[in-house]
Amino acid sequence: MTAQEAEGVRAAVPRRRGSGQLPVVGVVAVGGGLGALARYAAALGWPTARGGFPWTTFWVNVVGCAVIGVFLVLITEVLTAHRLVRPFFGTGVLGGFTTFSTYAVDLQRLFDSGHARTAVAYLVATPCAALTAVWLAATATRRVLLRRPG
Repeated sequence: MTAQEAEGVRAAVPRRRGSGQLPVVGVVAVGGGLGALARYAAALGWPTARGGFPWTTFWVNVVGCAVIGVFLVLITEVLTAHRLVRPFFGTGVLGGFTTFSTYAVDLQRLFDSGHARTAVAYLVATPCAALTAVWLAATATRRVLLRRPG
């Protein structure tokens, strides 16, 4: 094949420079903003006392993980969803709602203010409760919707 023929072949192949990902990035951004607004509203509605256990962030993360458990069973085992549903709701909304960064900041503040016992309890309780929530929610959703043991 000559260089001129190769150039003709390359020119015939349409190029897509990221255009397929643009809708995904867009829905993740919009969903993330909505999720972050919901988390912020929860923090305003139920503020944490200085040095106290960060219950709002704890419950936001646990509830968000439970919703992820239900959501993923629904869109992977029960329903046929549009390709943008998972990035919008799973990555965007729930990713913006749940928060590892606030969890880390809460831990640092508790340690820095001399509340090491509360910090350690929070450090252990959050991932344990979040993982338990996602597992229980997914299992319950399968049992209810698919009528099979989880």
